[in-house]
Amino acid sequence: MVTIADESLSGSAEDSQNSSLTTSAARNLATTTKTPPQMQGITSRWLLRLLPWVQVSGGTYRVNRRLTYTLGDGRIDFDINGSDVSIIPEELRELPALREFTDTEVLAALGRRFTQHEYGPGELIAEAGDAQDRLVLIAHGRVDRIGTGKYGESAVLEALAGGDHLGDAPLTTDGTWQFSYRAVTRVTVLALSRSAAQEVIERSPGLGEHLASAGEGAALPTNDSGESAVSVTSGHHGEPSLPGTFVDYDPAPREYELSVAQTVLRAHSRVGDLYSDPMNQVEEQLKLTVQALRERQEHELVNNREFGLLHNADLKQRIHTRSGPPTPDDLDDLLATVWKDPGFLLAHPQTIAAIGRECSARGLYPTAVDFMGHSLPSWRGVPIFPCNKIPVTKERTSSILLLRTGEEKQGVVGLHQTGIPDEYEPSLSVRYMGIDDRAVLKYLVSAYYSAAILVPDAVGVLEDVQVGH
Repeated sequence: MVTIADESLSGSAEDSQNSSLTTSAARNLATTTKTPPQMQGITSRWLLRLLPWVQVSGGTYRVNRRLTYTLGDGRIDFDINGSDVSIIPEELRELPALREFTDTEVLAALGRRFTQHEYGPGELIAEAGDAQDRLVLIAHGRVDRIGTGKYGESAVLEALAGGDHLGDAPLTTDGTWQFSYRAVTRVTVLALSRSAAQEVIERSPGLGEHLASAGEGAALPTNDSGESAVSVTSGHHGEPSLPGTFVDYDPAPREYELSVAQTVLRAHSRVGDLYSDPMNQVEEQLKLTVQALRERQEHELVNNREFGLLHNADLKQRIHTRSGPPTPDDLDDLLATVWKDPGFLLAHPQTIAAIGRECSARGLYPTAVDFMGHSLPSWRGVPIFPCNKIPVTKERTSSILLLRTGEEKQGVVGLHQTGIPDEYEPSLSVRYMGIDDRAVLKYLVSAYYSAAILVPDAVGVLEDVQVGH
């Protein structure tokens, strides 16, 4: 028998045999070039870098302010602490029914019975024809007074804002709302129910007598058209009365306590013993943990209810866009809220993109500024820094922050305490907690921080900015 070899098969077998060492095998003897552990969640954290940090001894920082309000201007001022609003008793004398009432203790008792309420755009605060069972003071926002127009149609008769009030009939007589009141923007009001007012009236005979005689004085002078008369003098004769200003120190200054972000880092002892060449495993774990804590720290400085900038900006420093998207006009309005030496703007990257679109649509191109080697957009010379900690809502709206910083400028400051035990970075400690019965090492990582707004006009917020337009 003669065997004939298949040339095609023999050639294939020969080709499958390598004539030299393969790269996959060679890697078994090679030292791989590797990077330290990477983390996508690390951001630029501009807010942490831009805030001037103040050393806080004892863990508490007190902000002393002067309490200033004007009497006789016809508008009600409030004591505003972040988003919390309270009544200044003397300011209740701006109400017509309480104009000549001077018992501060009774006014304070009335003020304590006001409750704070929030209304969204389009919500009805009071409806014409309903029982006027409460007194409403507008602390922030715009409210439209809606009534019947000249031809019987529903019309906006007047726009009301912070300092205005909706009727004081609950303090005197029963009645119904003559007009409807609807919130145009987000509105914060303080309301005093009729029942709460009646409790104070029953305990204060003087207040009851005053309200009973309210409005019985001489009628205010009017002109031929029924409008309030305007007194005009010339030649600088006489001594006209001037509105009085009451200035005092805030009797209850706000105190900021340092907040803390903490976590426990765990690492098995054999990992550190056997696998720490060329990189220290525990040290790399610690670096990433610190990065995560710093990210959380910046998030809290923006969003925390107690001290975060978005929630603690003064109500009078919050403005809304004119049409939704962040137009150049809106940015100019925002600059007007912090006009004394504005430092920088903070916005979500998507908001910055929306600003660029609106400027391009108008043929405007914001100039770029150089900061620490970074090219940043700016508006009127004020740099705009990206901050992904500013939330974007499901409705695709966000906010833009404008800050003035530094104690010497009465601005915003960051608070921390250096020199703490086991300090790893300023105001951040890494404390060894021991090893458990499973040979796991534990480290407590703590970061201490807070922020303070020294005066209200140090922060401005442009709210409800549409970023998906």
